[in-house]
Amino acid sequence: MDFLTQLQNSEPIELLITILDVLFVWFVIYKLITLIRGTKAVQLLKGIFVIIVARVITDALGMETLGWMLDQVIRFGFLAIIIIFQPEIRRALEQLGRGKIFARSTLQEQEEQNRLLAAMSKSVSYMAKRRIGALISIERETGLSEYIETGIPMNATISSELMINLFIPNTPLHDGAVILQKNKIASAACYLPLSESPFISKELGTRHRAAIGLSEVTDAVTIVVSEETGAVSITANGDLHRNLTMEEFDGHLKRLWFGEEQQQVTTSKWLWRGPKNG
Repeated sequence: MDFLTQLQNSEPIELLITILDVLFVWFVIYKLITLIRGTKAVQLLKGIFVIIVARVITDALGMETLGWMLDQVIRFGFLAIIIIFQPEIRRALEQLGRGKIFARSTLQEQEEQNRLLAAMSKSVSYMAKRRIGALISIERETGLSEYIETGIPMNATISSELMINLFIPNTPLHDGAVILQKNKIASAACYLPLSESPFISKELGTRHRAAIGLSEVTDAVTIVVSEETGAVSITANGDLHRNLTMEEFDGHLKRLWFGEEQQQVTTSKWLWRGPKNG
């Protein structure tokens, strides 16, 4: 014990322990934030932060009456939090007992990716069968703000129903591209740059040229559904993957959107040839 005490009293060891202590506290706070992200507890945290800031201000200004009221709110507020959020607290404790509380963020991320892929696959399949023209661009590392600003801001959650509705013919937002940022629909009816490459088949329509044009200047992934044939295509890094089956489309989208390694999809329909696809 004397040896351990001497080690702990040495300045380098104390500094190391302090650093580890701070890092561990921040790690726990980060995991707790990811645990409650997307739940109603986030709004509660904002309210608690406002109350704490107000309490500090009352101390600084010497406002004793308001300070006393805030003290009562803080004192009994934690009891109210335990009662109101009893199901969430119980679920978190159960996950802690199973050792899954720190793995939940990864699980949530995987579930969100699966949800987004399912929504895109369902909407593209629906539009392809009914020959509803569509142009959907997905932002990756390169920002698409300059193209987002040309459209109508939405900031909406991605769902198959909303994606389909945006491209229904003769609706205000159907003409142009929809741009996705992370898990949101950032904007609709956007203008994309048209490719000026002389090697593109003249049989390709404006949607395909816009999709290829964007892929030439950014790393975005763009999905095209032809309104003439219902054919599904994807552009990325200047390449056009054309006339994809839904199975091929799902594989390409997952690999390009989330970086998932998929077995290479073999197809002879990659080049810019074939029937016009609007």
